[in-house]
Amino acid sequence: MNNADYDAIVIGGGHAGIEASLALARLGYETMLITQSLDAIGRLSCNPSIGGLSKGNIVREIDALGGEMGKLIDKSMIQFRILNQRRGPAVQAPRAQADKFLYTRLAKETVENQSRLHPFQDTVVDFILDSSETKIQGVITERGRRFTAGTVVMTTGTFMEGNIFIGDWVTSSGRLGEPAAVGLGTSLRRMGFSLGRLKTGTPARVASSSIDYSKMEIQPGDDKIVPFSFAADTIVRPAVPCYITYTNERTHKIIRDNMDKSPLYGGKIVGTGPRYCPSIEDKVVRFPDRDRHQIFVEPEGLDSEEMYLNGISSSLPETVQEAFLRTIPGLEDVRVMRPGYAVEYDYLDPLQLSPSLMTKKIAGLFSAGQTNGTSGYEEAGCQGLLAGINAAMYMQGKPPLVLSRSEAYAGVLIDDLVTLGTKEPYRMFTSRAEYRLCLRQDTADIRLTQKSFDAGLQSAEAVERLNLKIEGIEEIKELLRGRRVNGKDVEEAGLRVTGLKERLGDTFEKLMKVPDFTTEDLLVIEPSLSETHRQWLDQAAIDIKYEGYIDRQQKQINRFKRMENLKIPAAFNYEGVNGISSESMEKLKEIRPLSVGQASRISGVRSSDIAVLLVLLGRGDDNA
Repeated sequence: MNNADYDAIVIGGGHAGIEASLALARLGYETMLITQSLDAIGRLSCNPSIGGLSKGNIVREIDALGGEMGKLIDKSMIQFRILNQRRGPAVQAPRAQADKFLYTRLAKETVENQSRLHPFQDTVVDFILDSSETKIQGVITERGRRFTAGTVVMTTGTFMEGNIFIGDWVTSSGRLGEPAAVGLGTSLRRMGFSLGRLKTGTPARVASSSIDYSKMEIQPGDDKIVPFSFAADTIVRPAVPCYITYTNERTHKIIRDNMDKSPLYGGKIVGTGPRYCPSIEDKVVRFPDRDRHQIFVEPEGLDSEEMYLNGISSSLPETVQEAFLRTIPGLEDVRVMRPGYAVEYDYLDPLQLSPSLMTKKIAGLFSAGQTNGTSGYEEAGCQGLLAGINAAMYMQGKPPLVLSRSEAYAGVLIDDLVTLGTKEPYRMFTSRAEYRLCLRQDTADIRLTQKSFDAGLQSAEAVERLNLKIEGIEEIKELLRGRRVNGKDVEEAGLRVTGLKERLGDTFEKLMKVPDFTTEDLLVIEPSLSETHRQWLDQAAIDIKYEGYIDRQQKQINRFKRMENLKIPAAFNYEGVNGISSESMEKLKEIRPLSVGQASRISGVRSSDIAVLLVLLGRGDDNA
């Protein structure tokens, strides 16, 4: 360990910290995970679920890259659904309700049982730097302990200088009942980093026995469970329903009448909240014409009384929360077990990070998760995993693993952060990904497994499994290309497959391109395909049905890659370039993009400035 106490130190035991520390340890580095509470490792602080639109894609990407989140939710889910099943495959995604207590226990066990990983309970308050103050050498804790390491990954979540608000009540905390990490934000500012304040919130948890579910809509899960982890073929888990109810005008009146007691609208909270996951106070103010808002009532665990009220987070006083909850159908006699609250915390402006997630100012210091201004477990997990991999690459003196926008949702997320920055909690959406048809959740292993294997994290077994899948899908496609609809098919299918008689002589491949023809129809006329791996069959069918769209998007990706492959030397001297505007020059000097493609996405950089860069770099002038 080169006379250091550890090779790497990870600060924080949330979803980013778990992935970062496991990756480093699995890559052979002695790693210390310092967290304020060993009992809170992997805690689902807010929504007791993993996945969702675009987020489910990220979880599968984490798994393809050798991360842990997919395996943890596969073992702890209590309901599973594929969202947007009636829409195209580019926007479909898996989502699972978790038994949050089981999820945390499994996460803690995984961390504790990982060789070379050393969990330790304390609070990091400062950093140890080299004499030039440009390179990390370790951390200092609240209890005065000094631990040295070659790299540090910071994943503090909502705890860095965090404050919790419930009405007039304010306390220093990162989660209700858990102290904030005080001191680290001050240390970062002293080191010259730019930090801001963000706000997020959570709703009340209520007792299941106090809910009248007969007044709510039941929301069952899917019968068929598709594992998040590519290592699993099937999952059998107990399934429990969720429920849907709605606010009403009585609810909204109580909220409006008590808006002066809101810390958000009373000026106590200065941090920017999430635009796409607003509190109920925000919803009532921003959408005055809406007469109701949807609430999902979700179980926190199989053995818990607590139910999570998704869609109605609030920081109003507890008495006001109880009053407006009791106007909602099914919650008239509700018993609140934990109130909703808002949390405000420090975050690091992500423009200060390189695409590897290492800070530009301090070599060897990486940052991941909500510390970088994102929201959500999945966004945190993929950042933590890539920060961990890249901390290892840094120690090996190798180039970092940087995923492009055309390769992964994780690539879109990190590129957005380090190129555009964020002034509000960043949440991933399918609409942020230009090439989402090629970033489907079922193709994550094809896109990313080999990259992780090359970095040394993913296993040979995973690559072998991937190759079997690729071969299996190609065999299915070959069968569909060679098989034609005949009279026997029409006779045996009968009325179960609409319009089959008009398709006599067509190949099954052509048949799959018919919009209303489904995989289930295919199995009716070719039952032997039921013996193949169902996920492979579904993927082959999607590839064929959307072949034209995929080919068109691949051409767009090829054009995108040409710009990405025009690298800008690290020492490029923008000040010596004639023809670049002063505004663009300042942005380019601050962000220092790796490629012309990244430079073109920087806010404020004009197309004419990109044209100048193309001329210079095209003739091999690095202007250094």
